[in-house]
Amino acid sequence: MIRRPAAILALLTALNLLNYLDRFVLSAVLPLVQDELGINGFVAGSLATVFLVGYFATSPFFGLLADRGGESGARKKLMAAGVAVWSAATAATGLSAGAAALIASRAVVGVGEASYATIAPTIIDDMAAPEKKGRWLSIFYLAIPVGSALGFVIGGIVGKHFGWRAAFFAVGIPGVLAAALCLTVVEPVAHAVRERLALAKTARTLAAILLYRRGVLGYAAQTFAMGGFGYWAPTFLYRRYGLPLDKASGTFGVILVLAGGAGTVLGGAWTDRGIKRAKAAGDDGASARVALRVCAVSSMLAAPLAAGCFWAGNATQFFALAFACELALFISTSPINAALLRSVPSNMRASAMAMSIFGIHALGDLWSPPFLGLAMDHLPLPMAMMGVPMAIALSSAVWWVPPPPERATRHAAA
Repeated sequence: MIRRPAAILALLTALNLLNYLDRFVLSAVLPLVQDELGINGFVAGSLATVFLVGYFATSPFFGLLADRGGESGARKKLMAAGVAVWSAATAATGLSAGAAALIASRAVVGVGEASYATIAPTIIDDMAAPEKKGRWLSIFYLAIPVGSALGFVIGGIVGKHFGWRAAFFAVGIPGVLAAALCLTVVEPVAHAVRERLALAKTARTLAAILLYRRGVLGYAAQTFAMGGFGYWAPTFLYRRYGLPLDKASGTFGVILVLAGGAGTVLGGAWTDRGIKRAKAAGDDGASARVALRVCAVSSMLAAPLAAGCFWAGNATQFFALAFACELALFISTSPINAALLRSVPSNMRASAMAMSIFGIHALGDLWSPPFLGLAMDHLPLPMAMMGVPMAIALSSAVWWVPPPPERATRHAAA
């Protein structure tokens, strides 16, 4: 059995890495899938949409199950089931004979990932000391850039040498075997006694919390941008600059892991320091506000860099601007999830994560891959991608939360 908090964090982070690896391997081999199965850009983009429908449509129910609690070990059982389901469905994607089978398998991948993504952060929140929550969440969410990058790299290499179907087998089968490890976790004690919660009542309560609401809406705008960018980046490089697909996917993956990893760690440390300073100044409710301001600044920096990527004159310029853009974007990874967790009552944290998953995907990257795919079918490639920087700029505006009135008054008087 796994009891040490550091070991539990390591396991959850490793499984989250598999989560994002499975999610992004499709982007790495997408042109190969299109060529063999004869699907256009809109249908190819819709594969991301059906994944997200499975993901966000089921996440509130997993959150409710986790917050209701039940017998000891309920959360780890739900996580184990989620890992097994998404991994098996990823492997099944490699057996697809047409668009319908692809759509079905990607939808099931989303259902499995919803269970894990909803529950794992609450276990970390229960284990971490208050002054370390940002750092621990940044470690967990470091799996996003690393796993996404591995999806691009492994998908590109395996796809080139063995075909796109083998890429899905290579990343899906290990996850099925790893699912059993979730059952070895000794869950930490939850922070609050869990009451019986109703889905509609929980949704209304969360929607009434201003900081939570702003967090979700800003996250939705950023998710629109990042979902579209990540999904179409290898295809953009392949078509605009004529890069071989394995080189396009591999280089973009390396940039993603380096810039995303550095940004995620920087964001967690920045947030922890900001919260510490605010509490020292007497602002005990600072956690969510400080975290959202970090997110706003990071998006403000990223928006013009994203625009520059798509108008770059060559692939080298694209990659340089993409590195800076991804660094800025991933600064918000830990802060936004910390803001969502700390802005709500402790007995509703799993539901808060689940409702945020529902909101950010229903309003965000549910639409961006097919929207950008349709635009790429009819517009010059750089113009088709301009929805990405516009959405990033919108996230910055929504996330910016000024200091509370009493603090602003004190500063003005000083």
